[in-house]
Amino acid sequence: MSFKLSSSAFQPEGDIPAKYTCTGADVSPALSWSDPPSGTQVFALIADDPDAPVGTWVHWVAYDIPAAVLQLPEGVPKTEAIPQGGTQGQNDFHKTGYGGPCPPAGKPHRYYFKLYALDGKLNLKPGAGKKTVEQAMQGHILAQAELMGRFQR
Repeated sequence: MSFKLSSSAFQPEGDIPAKYTCTGADVSPALSWSDPPSGTQVFALIADDPDAPVGTWVHWVAYDIPAAVLQLPEGVPKTEAIPQGGTQGQNDFHKTGYGGPCPPAGKPHRYYFKLYALDGKLNLKPGAGKKTVEQAMQGHILAQAELMGRFQR
């Protein structure tokens, strides 16, 4: 499979610029993807930090992004509806949309942006959390693409 996720904001396994974090403008990085598998109806996106002191911290949940959409621009509005199509869920900051990296001072944290190609809409209400989205995706994932970046304060 050649399903790939990338960002013009940072290289895979590279440093995430402060602009996309709580120390900067806290806007979402531009993301683009290519070569989704045939049969893809929608995409779902989950961004999280497995290195958080309290356990994995969820930074972004989005779902039902139409198959025709192959990118999200920088600074997706923090609203329930994504302008290009799709719905945003709630992150662990208890807010809708993207919440950038904001680790405690110390070692770098890893931030995983995971994009799922799905064979049908999830039809969840706006504001769904990661667990709800993951449960709804079970049995519907055609492929997964991942991009990891690092940030430390």
